[in-house]
Amino acid sequence: MVEIKGDGWKEKKNECIMIHNGGGMSRGQKDGTAKTVIYNRLRSEIITGQKKPGERLSIEALKTAYGTSVTPVRDALQMLNQETLVTIKPRSGYYVAHITLKDLHDMLDLREILETAAVERAVENITPEQIKRLENIHAGYTGDDEFSYTRYTDENRQFHYIVAQSSGNQELAFQLGHLLDRMARFMVIRRAGKNLADIHSPLINALKKKDARGASEAICKELSDTKIHIMDRIMQEEAGSWHLGMGQDSSI
Repeated sequence: MVEIKGDGWKEKKNECIMIHNGGGMSRGQKDGTAKTVIYNRLRSEIITGQKKPGERLSIEALKTAYGTSVTPVRDALQMLNQETLVTIKPRSGYYVAHITLKDLHDMLDLREILETAAVERAVENITPEQIKRLENIHAGYTGDDEFSYTRYTDENRQFHYIVAQSSGNQELAFQLGHLLDRMARFMVIRRAGKNLADIHSPLINALKKKDARGASEAICKELSDTKIHIMDRIMQEEAGSWHLGMGQDSSI
């Protein structure tokens, strides 16, 4: 997937359809439209690394591949651009977005700020119905194939979005949802599909008990473990395929 440049980092079901509710979220719907099919497949290919950072996405080639007109292809690419997974370059076209190490670092830090604030408020405000939704999100482990990992990533995103919603602050939920869309490529790297339900279980239990300290410890551990896994995986296993610059990149 990513190619690292610079000094590196020094810190410790056949069709994949994404169904989300609320602003700032993946916009795939289970409506069968050409736009939706193209969006979902391209998004899956981007977040699982089949489409590489910097790769050009030709409207003509996609139109031919999907047997559609230009309009649904362009609409799908615009949706991916809103999630910052695709970059639009004037007079050039559409490209899979690059990201810098600083951008990734900043996103991980911002995620910690948003998620800890959400959990702090969710302890007091979460409803039994929201707890039930959290308990029923995960459809179970089905393997290490790319479609499964797209699903795991979306389930993880939905889990954290519901927690943020339960804080009572919808703007917080919106911002976290958008951030997790941007980070989807990196969330896949953790490869936590088999353990995702177990990872989320301590937070659910703490929220049930209105245990503020337990909830804080659970989210902090998850975020810390995720950050370490992402950076270790990039450095040790994915360094040849990711493209991460060290500073600001005008192509983003």
